[in-house]
Amino acid sequence: MSSRIGVIVMAAALLLYVVIAGWLAVMFLQVGSPVSIGMAIALIVIAPIGAWALVREVMFGFAADRLGRALDAEGGMPEAPEQLMPSGRLMRDDVDPFVTRYSTAAEADPGDWRAQYRLGVVQDAAGRRKDARASIREAIRLSRIQR
Repeated sequence: MSSRIGVIVMAAALLLYVVIAGWLAVMFLQVGSPVSIGMAIALIVIAPIGAWALVREVMFGFAADRLGRALDAEGGMPEAPEQLMPSGRLMRDDVDPFVTRYSTAAEADPGDWRAQYRLGVVQDAAGRRKDARASIREAIRLSRIQR
């Protein structure tokens, strides 16, 4: 629930930013100097890019959350080892065997979104965020194909 509140706060902050950026762009255009016109154009270009990035991340988050809830309801989430770091990440000695185990499972069935999602969860717990996002993105893609 707190992540949803965070998303709402970020969306509201972005909306406020877009409104203020638009207002500033109009003000810069009214000045009419080459520098102010350049600033106005920059504001007009950057605000939609920020909105697009936030929408994309929110869509990724909701899709990943939906798959995580479905997998958890099936009892298919990976089991955590007994020892974890205080941050919730895997202990250094557990990282390679754990990631290898779930990576092998995902490679064995490349069309299974569940295996890809489990791999992403394990990669995230191992601190491999970029790989985890790629695996979860692939799981989202596969789940859409299987509908």
